[in-house]
Amino acid sequence: MSSPPGQTSDMPGIGWHEGEPHDDSVGARLNWLRAGVLGANDGIVSVAGIVMGVAGATASSHAILIAGTAGLVAGALSMAAGEYVSVSTQRDTEEALLHKERRELHEEPEAELAELAGLYRQKGLSEELAWRVAEELTEHDALAAHAEVELGIDPDDLTNPWHAAWASMISFTVGALLPLLTITLVLPAARIWATVGAVVVALAVTGVVSAALGQADRRRALLRNIAGGVLAMAVTYGIGVLFGTAVG
Repeated sequence: MSSPPGQTSDMPGIGWHEGEPHDDSVGARLNWLRAGVLGANDGIVSVAGIVMGVAGATASSHAILIAGTAGLVAGALSMAAGEYVSVSTQRDTEEALLHKERRELHEEPEAELAELAGLYRQKGLSEELAWRVAEELTEHDALAAHAEVELGIDPDDLTNPWHAAWASMISFTVGALLPLLTITLVLPAARIWATVGAVVVALAVTGVVSAALGQADRRRALLRNIAGGVLAMAVTYGIGVLFGTAVG
């Protein structure tokens, strides 16, 4: 007998809509993608501010290149170190919570079963169904059941600090290369406006992508992103001009 529309023959009663993701790791992947977009955005704005500030103070392409490269390397390493420390702390907390849950399941299995059933009753299940679900999930994988409902943790998919560090460093570097290459490769007479234009386009892209990932208003995100980047470049360029004039 064929399955009803939207259902699979091996999973009766579950309606899967074609094209919809039903993988538990979809949310995690979206978070990593959003973090990558924000890292690229930071790289664009940070290094654009540095090179524009130096360009306001001096016409030396060599000085601009050195300052921009230093900013890129320092920013990428800072992002990587910050993400590694942050995610390592999160992972340590997750592991500590899972260790506590394992101990409680070993020492007080009946109390933990009652707790799990109570959590499902809070979600709206009837008492009978809540107990049945709790018993079946406990029999299948007690730790995973408790970790998901109580802690919001997947024991088999803990956060990885190295992944976070590399993702942040790479995304920052990719974003930072745009203003750095633009201002150093374009002729001096046009490099300021060329850099501003390239940064505005790049910030428009990251603004739209981040809004799409967060299902937010794209126009507002785009304008906010561009305004922040342009303001940063204008301020640092003005400071560079002031310092360059004063020193000169």
